[in-house]
Amino acid sequence: MATKLHIKKGDTVVVIAGESKGQRGKVLSVQVDKQRAVVEGVNLVSKHTKPNAKNTQGGIVKQEAPVHISNLMLVEPATGNPTRIGRRKGENGKLVRYSKKSGEEIK
Repeated sequence: MATKLHIKKGDTVVVIAGESKGQRGKVLSVQVDKQRAVVEGVNLVSKHTKPNAKNTQGGIVKQEAPVHISNLMLVEPATGNPTRIGRRKGENGKLVRYSKKSGEEIK
């Protein structure tokens, strides 16, 4: 069964632990089963590639590797500050994410 995560694709997050601590970026994808997220410009690794149609030269390419969700903290869209996330029922009865710092809903 898939678990609910506090981070979604498109969110802006800050890394709170690890080698990339302090870096901010946009979430490009979320791997729910592994509880990991790929963040733009964070946790860059060197990948050796063979020449192919896309990259005729081949060589070493820098790309983002997944980061564990526990090492990421959502950045509040309104203020730009990192915040913890809670869930509560919205006006239509569905669960919505909200900022524990300001109490505002996060779209």
